[in-house]
Amino acid sequence: MRDDQYIAPATPAGRFYDPFEDDGPAPEYLPEPEHAQAADFAEARDHDDGRDDSDDSDDHGDGHGHDQRRGRREPAAETRSRRPRETRQAEVFPIFAPCPQGLEEALTAEMQALGFDDAQVGRAGCSFTADWAGVQRANLYSRLATRILVQVAHSEISHEDDILDLARDTPWERWFGAEQTLRVDTSAIKSPVQSLQYCNLRAKDGICDRLRELEGERPSIDTVRPDARVHLFLTGHTATLYLDTSGESLFKRGWRLDKGEAPLRENLAAGMLALAGWDPAAPLLDPFCGSGTILIEAAWIALGVPPGISRPFGFERLRGHDAYRWRDLKDDARSRILPQLDAPLVGYDLDPQAIEFARNNAERAWLTEDSIRFEVGDARDVTAPADHGWIVTNPPYGERMGTEQDADLWRDWATCLKRNFAGWQLHVITSDLTLPNQMRLKPKRRVPLHNGSLDCRLFGFELVAAGYRDA
Repeated sequence: MRDDQYIAPATPAGRFYDPFEDDGPAPEYLPEPEHAQAADFAEARDHDDGRDDSDDSDDHGDGHGHDQRRGRREPAAETRSRRPRETRQAEVFPIFAPCPQGLEEALTAEMQALGFDDAQVGRAGCSFTADWAGVQRANLYSRLATRILVQVAHSEISHEDDILDLARDTPWERWFGAEQTLRVDTSAIKSPVQSLQYCNLRAKDGICDRLRELEGERPSIDTVRPDARVHLFLTGHTATLYLDTSGESLFKRGWRLDKGEAPLRENLAAGMLALAGWDPAAPLLDPFCGSGTILIEAAWIALGVPPGISRPFGFERLRGHDAYRWRDLKDDARSRILPQLDAPLVGYDLDPQAIEFARNNAERAWLTEDSIRFEVGDARDVTAPADHGWIVTNPPYGERMGTEQDADLWRDWATCLKRNFAGWQLHVITSDLTLPNQMRLKPKRRVPLHNGSLDCRLFGFELVAAGYRDA
């Protein structure tokens, strides 16, 4: 599937959607770095890799080393050697990356591994600083973030109308104008404002008023698939405006169209693998695989496939987007993808339709049939594909269990695990906090996580050969 053929799923028309309603509270304010205003945005974009315009003969010459501005002929190499290029520091922005609650430390570690050394744990996310190239890399490579938000304005407010002034004083024309569609969302924590809808309206009016004054026309509002998204966050007596560079939430990778009941979001699945400490070179089993989310995420991790490689991003529709540089970044990412997996990935589910969905999703994720083995099977009867490995799974609970919960399921599954999976590590996410007792297993770890609106725990167990009695 080519990138330009992918159409991201849209928010249902007519529904007011708070993008953080399932992702936790709003981010805390990150102080703007002192050098944030050191360079113009366009210069930052053109020079974020240290390249100077004077080095590009296509920009100012005739393609044959003839500089039309100087009116004389010079070899490009000599020009560079005589005149050392001046590297201008790219503009650095404060960034906030929200994530599902419980993944904050894992996300911070991921961002640090991506080269954002100043990443710090925040409320339901992490904060760091990055230039515009870094913003693009974070969108492309982060498996755990929900979106990448660039902080563009922050101020103390005493009244809702102060939001209008803050929005009107922000240079939105750097990123979008009247020719693009707009959507504004608002969230608040411990804010004394009376109406979030009114605050949302004030922010939208401030943006539109500025663009109309500068460009003679205001942008149209599109709540379904806008070109530009702005998020207003209110905390106490402060207001912060963010430019959303992601567009659709980052957990929408572009491959999952077939879903089972109560599907696990892709970034939560990747977070479970990170918290479990799964070794991408080790076998992985999901005995309740549903539509295959955990295993497909694992395959992409093991192969080094960037999670954003097959989807569009909001920054691609903003002004000044350098499509050629973005293409180069993705081409470089594709060149690093490994050709095959080192260890088996295996998924079972009782529902034949779920297995069909999983196989379809894996195919859309560009995975060959032998990458993941999806089979119809009962978790209580499966055998281990290797003498050691990881089981990471999202068994039925909540919506998926309904009223017909099999009281013997957990006891029988635990018996299977004790007999067949000694030497394996088991990690289970569930909203049923009595699960360890029902399985007669003592967890070594329990990590609070949220799966949508459900308060869950990720229980971690080590399955050992001796010391068990049949449940």
